[in-house]
Amino acid sequence: MDQSTEMSDFLRSRRARLRPEDVGLVHHGGRRRVPGLRREELAQLAGVSVAYYIRLEQGRGQNVSAEVLDAISDVLRLTPAERSHLADLARPASRPRPAPRPPRLRPAVQALMDAMEVPAYVVGRRLDILGGNRLARALLGDFAALPAGRRNTAWLVFLDPATRALYADWEEKASSVVAFLRRDVGRYPGDPELSALITELSAESADFRRIWADHDVRDKDFGRKRLRHPVVGPLSLAYETLTLPADPEQQLVTYHAEPGTPSAAALRRLARHAAEGDSAPEPGGFPERAGAAERREEAVSA
Repeated sequence: MDQSTEMSDFLRSRRARLRPEDVGLVHHGGRRRVPGLRREELAQLAGVSVAYYIRLEQGRGQNVSAEVLDAISDVLRLTPAERSHLADLARPASRPRPAPRPPRLRPAVQALMDAMEVPAYVVGRRLDILGGNRLARALLGDFAALPAGRRNTAWLVFLDPATRALYADWEEKASSVVAFLRRDVGRYPGDPELSALITELSAESADFRRIWADHDVRDKDFGRKRLRHPVVGPLSLAYETLTLPADPEQQLVTYHAEPGTPSAAALRRLARHAAEGDSAPEPGGFPERAGAAERREEAVSA
């Protein structure tokens, strides 16, 4: 995942989604050779030279100022997540970046989830699932029983048939998962496990390749999911995402149902069902993830 190529593809994809009239330009008719804004039009609106913008879009811009990035972001109408992604991609590749730390879930966070009466789990970099409570495993699948390299939201959504069948709005779920991975590409360039995961998903899933080509970027936040659970049937659940202050790379995700709804009753039935067959992991989350990247690379080369 070359950083300059990522920036080039991202900027072109954002230009292509805008029409001249979206940004106040008058289209005098005739066939346009490119979809969306032309480079010349974007450069004019952003107040930079055409030659400078072309170098930037080709990934050859060096030490781009925050003011220029803000101007381009304004013209392209980037979301806050997309603005951050562009800034990540524009950082000089030679700038030292912190070495990845082995993901560890604090025992207190696992204890907090175990005390919750709603499904809760923690994801880290690359959407790896670092821990969860009993009800989350009953709702989403027993990820604690999976090999370390398979405890990953993206792998499950695209390559696990049971997970795919679980989401009634699978396409929306898949699109958001890819957008989260794209965000991590900008944040953690050179991450070998992220590269291995994307290589495996690209090789094994045509759906992943199709959605990955959109270059969408999002942050995890909140919303609603419709599930088709094999034990308790359909569920409509709200979810919230909270970043853990002691480790911003880890996010706590919870699901809950509105009181008095059929989904709330179904969630209670699921909790009773889960209590009858408890298979909670050891305190502190799942076993160490060492070797996950190697397992993924073996899967791709197999």
